Amino acid sequence: MGGHRLNLSTLVFSVAVIIVISHSAQSLPLKHSPRFLRKLAATGSPFAPPQFHYETRYFQQRLDHFSFSELPTFPQRYLISTEHWVGPQRLGPIFFYCGNEGDIEWFAQNTGFVWEIAPRFGAMVVFPEHRYYGESTPFGSAKEAYKDATTLSYLTAEQALADFSVLITDLKQNFSAKDCPVVLFGGSYGGMLAAWMRLKYPHIAVGALASSAPILQFEDIVPPETFYNIVSNSFKRESFTCFNYIKQSWNEIISTGQTYNGLERLTKTFNLCQKLKSTGDLYDWLDSAYSYLAMVNYPYPSDFLMTLPGHPIREVCKRIDGAPAGTNILERIYEGVNVYYNYTGKEKCFELDDDPHGMSGWDWQACTEMVMPMSSNQDSSMFPPYEYNYTSVKEECWNDYGVKPRPKWITTEFGGHRFAEYI
Repeated sequence: MGGHRLNLSTLVFSVAVIIVISHSAQSLPLKHSPRFLRKLAATGSPFAPPQFHYETRYFQQRLDHFSFSELPTFPQRYLISTEHWVGPQRLGPIFFYCGNEGDIEWFAQNTGFVWEIAPRFGAMVVFPEHRYYGESTPFGSAKEAYKDATTLSYLTAEQALADFSVLITDLKQNFSAKDCPVVLFGGSYGGMLAAWMRLKYPHIAVGALASSAPILQFEDIVPPETFYNIVSNSFKRESFTCFNYIKQSWNEIISTGQTYNGLERLTKTFNLCQKLKSTGDLYDWLDSAYSYLAMVNYPYPSDFLMTLPGHPIREVCKRIDGAPAGTNILERIYEGVNVYYNYTGKEKCFELDDDPHGMSGWDWQACTEMVMPMSSNQDSSMFPPYEYNYTSVKEECWNDYGVKPRPKWITTEFGGHRFAEYI
């Protein structure tokens, strides 16, 4: 009993007093062209994910926590494990992962840290699914939930945090765990939710571990070129030659695309399943690969976004730099990007618009409140140079959803300027 309490106090000291915010490249898909999370490809995996034991349950959530109207409820899926929980008598903690923009089982299978420390602290583990993602869709189906701006209007970070708070309150009541401390966990967007929930609901959770949570990527708090500079530096550290090949490739793509049958040639070079409609689509596909490679550049094999070797950027640059003499730039780029999209060698061709993890709701979130400015600097970035253009984003969001983004809402609701003063 004493041992668990001592360990818990150590953990709470680490995460309750400060919210850990990493500056790694694990950022979010942002609303501009290109859009990251729309460009994933499903692949087989030689690396078996860890086998964690949990039970799948459903909790009926209110559609709108901030209205007294009688609206329909929806089933929120959550995964729960009490295998190592020492119970309420010993004040066993509840480790609560704030679900991201995708299927919750995908995140549960790739968040080993929470599972690894749960036995040491005698903790219950809970992975709730974010509303509108995975199986937690209102209105009976994803098709209805994503129908228009009216049905999508309940897809917000505020509603998701309220879901989490209501679920925690219900779990504590059902497990007679009123005094058991809750520690929040999350990475990337989930890390943002963990940090914000600790600030907005301090009576619900004693601390939050927010990993790679870009809570300052709003308005003008950080320079808009920050993300692409971090990604570019990840490649530059491995090989300056590789960095330059990638930087030069964008103009080569444009030049090739403008020639007779140029799009067909690009389609063949990059082994695409369908004929390329524009060079912009290929830009997005390559941008996604480089960006995600920086996010999952782990020193060990992983299976989070794709099946990848350890140090995947190193492997990408090895293939780009090591191509035989006479290999042109685009052929080198194709060899490199295959590490991300086809490391297993099982893909016969590539679809540019796969979304196997069910993340399409992010486009709506980025068009409403998750307005995160990004740009690419010609001098420091390996990506094509461009300036963030809010007017363009606003027009695109209006055309897609009939809504106008609210770029200052997140900092109004959760803070951001002088953020450290609030913690």
